[in-house]
Amino acid sequence: MAEVSDTELKAVIADFLDMGLVENIVAMFRREPRYYAWSGELLNDSRFQVRLGMAVLFEELRMVDHDTIDLATPSLIALLQTTPPLPLFIRGDALGLLAIIDSDQAMNEVRALTHDDDIQLAAMARELLGEEA
Repeated sequence: MAEVSDTELKAVIADFLDMGLVENIVAMFRREPRYYAWSGELLNDSRFQVRLGMAVLFEELRMVDHDTIDLATPSLIALLQTTPPLPLFIRGDALGLLAIIDSDQAMNEVRALTHDDDIQLAAMARELLGEEA
């Protein structure tokens, strides 16, 4: 049986998210926690449905895999720190996932983004923290 590469597996995960098959991906992430490290890369997909699927995925994982979900935080922080910065909608989606994760590390990054050079992203971060924009 041929081994599936990480690149092929990431493509399958993104395709499943694009098709709305989030439950399948929840099971995969729970079985193989190393997939959390791919979160930033998966979120940087050009397809809206994939990015939306990531939000749904993380909402579900927060309920069923709360102790492991923080493994995604470093990849999301790296996505936010890409130079040059990625488009606002991708950075905003990453910010939203950090808020869903809601760990100390994730929320420290959300707080740091209240001072981001992009005033829209900074306003999003303040809103997620319940502060006035």
